Amino acid sequence: MAKIALFGANGTIGSRILREALDRGHQVTAVVRDPAKLTVQHPALTVITGDVLDPVSVAAAARGQDVVVSAVGGGDGPGHIATIEPAAKSLVAGVRQLGADAPRIIAVGGAGSLRTPGGKLVWEQEGIPGFLLQIMHAHGDALAYYRSTTDVRWTNISPAGTIEPGERTGTYRTALNDLVVDAEGNSRISAEDYAVALVDEIESPKHVGERFTVGY
Repeated sequence: MAKIALFGANGTIGSRILREALDRGHQVTAVVRDPAKLTVQHPALTVITGDVLDPVSVAAAARGQDVVVSAVGGGDGPGHIATIEPAAKSLVAGVRQLGADAPRIIAVGGAGSLRTPGGKLVWEQEGIPGFLLQIMHAHGDALAYYRSTTDVRWTNISPAGTIEPGERTGTYRTALNDLVVDAEGNSRISAEDYAVALVDEIESPKHVGERFTVGY
């Protein structure tokens, strides 16, 4: 059983991570701005008030945990710019305060910086709307920051090109920096199976200090 502090538990991906972790017997502390908005109840769930953008709040939530998971988003493009990289810096600063007892960070990333089968990065392809580019680059900036960090254990997990609510199959494939595509060239993963992959990484760490991606 792992002790997990989860930021972003109310979101599309965060809520699936929360359910997957609880179903697998882990102890989860959901760190939210407004506890009243989290309606999930479970004997292994604790809900506390906190702010991922405040290192002091992060340190308080992270103390005594095995891993801190960040599934925060920013809504639209400008929201992601204001949230994703600042959250990464705050998470690192917060767990850094705990010294040798610092838990590992696992952060939900983006697909934009992955390499497509054609050799281009996803965000280099033509026709991507501006707001999506902002979201992609916000995640890319956060990844670049994590990669510059050597004194904190971190993992960044990029989804497939398309991630949306769907079925939990328990199966997925992984890669490091290349977009995972199927035989028809599609890149997708359900939010449920993304959560499976993330909790698998908590239970069996294979990607400390690096980014990896999941898809079917």
